[in-house]
Amino acid sequence: MEITAGIMGMLELSLGDYNCVPSAPKPKKILALLLIHFNQIVPVSALVEELWGYDPPASARTTLQTYILTLRKLLHGSDPASGAAYLVTVGPGYMLRIPQQNYDLYRFGKLTDEGRQAIGRGADAEGAALLREALALYRGPVLADVDTGPLISAHVTRLDELRLGTLELCIDAELRLGKHQALVGELTTLVAHHRFHENLHAQYMRALWRSGRRFCALEVYQRLRRALADELGMEPAWFLQQLQQAILSPGAPHDLPAVGIASGRAAG
Repeated sequence: MEITAGIMGMLELSLGDYNCVPSAPKPKKILALLLIHFNQIVPVSALVEELWGYDPPASARTTLQTYILTLRKLLHGSDPASGAAYLVTVGPGYMLRIPQQNYDLYRFGKLTDEGRQAIGRGADAEGAALLREALALYRGPVLADVDTGPLISAHVTRLDELRLGTLELCIDAELRLGKHQALVGELTTLVAHHRFHENLHAQYMRALWRSGRRFCALEVYQRLRRALADELGMEPAWFLQQLQQAILSPGAPHDLPAVGIASGRAAG
């Protein structure tokens, strides 16, 4: 039976039609950490830290072995291509063998790399399509049903940031393609969830402006400026100030270069 896995949403691991995700929180947490580091050795020490933090009980390693046995029972069988067991003991730790093409995190990385390369060579339409395909792999918050510890939490934060950065790059490309009106609704939601993210606000202003909604674009700037001043004691980044001035200028061209993701501050 073929194995499939996913962490970009609720934790998923299946052998054919058989669900291999344990219901107990700690074995599920072990499985999540093994999947994050798929096809790599995860040391026993890292698993212990994830389960019990920096003050594990004396029985931690024995208990961990019990949880591993639970996972082995769920992951019955072996890879039909290689004949190797899916969950193996390697030196000081454990490894979960997953065919990379059957894993959503790998597919996301591959599509994202291809999309970035396409945009880098000027093929915005191809790049944006690849990035949208990558983003569609997210089924919800990463590992939404896992009670994460310190190690998994760090990876979840990294993947959330990667998702947002990929979306910003995609929107930049789509703005260059002239999809301003189609992006307004999505950007309205994004800036509501990321109140101080300046690059998203710049993209939102540009989409509104190019859609003929100049006043709305200026209102977005003023709202962000008030929020930054009142809550953080800051002024908008230079690129936002320049964009506001461009929108205010009579007869300003609508084809100014899109704001890059690395430009200025991009606080979430």
